[in-house]
Amino acid sequence: MAEHADAPGTELVHLELDAGVATITLDSPRNRNALSAQLRRELIAHLDTAIADDAVRVIVLTHTGSVFCAGMDLKESKGADAKQQGVTEVPRILTTLWDSPKPVVARLAGPARAGGVGMVAACDIAVAARDATFAFSEVRIGVVPAVISVTVLPRLSARAAHELFLTGETFDARRAVEIGLINSAVPADDLDDEVARYTAMLCRGAPGALAGAKEMLRRERPATMAADFAAMNELSASFFASDEGQEGIRAFAEKRPPRWAAGS
Repeated sequence: MAEHADAPGTELVHLELDAGVATITLDSPRNRNALSAQLRRELIAHLDTAIADDAVRVIVLTHTGSVFCAGMDLKESKGADAKQQGVTEVPRILTTLWDSPKPVVARLAGPARAGGVGMVAACDIAVAARDATFAFSEVRIGVVPAVISVTVLPRLSARAAHELFLTGETFDARRAVEIGLINSAVPADDLDDEVARYTAMLCRGAPGALAGAKEMLRRERPATMAADFAAMNELSASFFASDEGQEGIRAFAEKRPPRWAAGS
């Protein structure tokens, strides 16, 4: 969590599109990319733009500076009552990341704290440099990691969640992989190559199928196996019969890339 602000009038979040990959960059390094009101507003706007753009296949969430995101901006939080706290806007960010029909990859070259960890957990894939660190530091300043728990708890083992939420202990990227918070921890010099490896694989997937797979992964499972099979059989058959499914089948038979993967 951070306490220093950036110069007024400066854009704090940038969006760039290249070969189907939309890169959204948090650029508030003097504020350790804290979730200030301006950064929250710009991040949501760029996420909405990327999701709505048919040319975007994958979204990468990254940062400038040495810190991925320090959590809420404590300077803005100081003195505000419960209804004025900026944390009330964080669910919109986390929900947008979580529900995005396009895969979202988090790229961390540095630490994430509190709300920053919530964003990492909301992404589909997360890659960090090995020297990046993480912490749920909320309890150490007298608050609770409540909002971010919605995206974090589905990722973590119960034991790890209890330990790390209650102690606020800092842990490294290797531990983050072990407990399911991130997918990969690599040397800093290999970070961009690892992100590119994931985005290249994701771009080989059909856009509709990726969206459908994400929705399937997020769904609540029925109470019985029979009901689950019935729903999944219907879903599977609909995708086999879809335009994408039929194109994929033809491409496989003709030993060529499907149209969505051409050039990937």
